[in-house]
Amino acid sequence: MIRGVGVDAQGRCVHYRSLVDVVGNRCATCGDFFACHLCHAQLTDHEFGRMPVDAADAVMCGACGKTMGHGDYESSCPACGHRFNPGCHSHRHLYFQV
Repeated sequence: MIRGVGVDAQGRCVHYRSLVDVVGNRCATCGDFFACHLCHAQLTDHEFGRMPVDAADAVMCGACGKTMGHGDYESSCPACGHRFNPGCHSHRHLYFQV
């Protein structure tokens, strides 16, 4: 399950709502998946804990529920092929220890 503000069935939130915004990032502090760092800030009382880049289950595809690591997370889900937002790469420092 991807948590967030106004999240739809595929993990899109009020902050990121395009067809390709279907990724949930795991917070290392609480272990939950969030649609984005802004949702996490609104819904929790702690900083977003960035995941190690070698964690195998740091990202979740909102389309099929597949969990994957930073290295597996590219332009589309390796399980179902759903495309991901290419702009997410510019936010990786918010979600991963890079």
